[in-house]
Amino acid sequence: MEMILLDTNVLIEILKGNAKTIKKVGLFDKELAISSITVMELFYGAINKAEVKKLEAFVALFKIIDIDEKISKQSTSLIKTYAKSHNLDIPDAMIASTALVVKSPLFTYNLKDFRFIDGLELL
Repeated sequence: MEMILLDTNVLIEILKGNAKTIKKVGLFDKELAISSITVMELFYGAINKAEVKKLEAFVALFKIIDIDEKISKQSTSLIKTYAKSHNLDIPDAMIASTALVVKSPLFTYNLKDFRFIDGLELL
């Protein structure tokens, strides 16, 4: 099944109850997936154990794509190519690489962080 990879900032907007984001994501007719890096970023930002519990239930709603050797190698390639010229950071490189490896578009609100990556489809 085809899927759409959701960036961390999109999930944060859903968690905030942003109606526009919730509606847009609800209109996608493909499986919704997230990178394991996004899962880590969400848990890192949790303010307490209650929020961690809430996040555990939330991330379970999505297909989670773990970092494997292909994604890791793609991430290294992106860092070598874009870290100095475009300030690409490691988490964004890994999320972009996940989308590239699984051949999925990435839905993000931070287009500037990804638009220079060759072959990456952004929504």
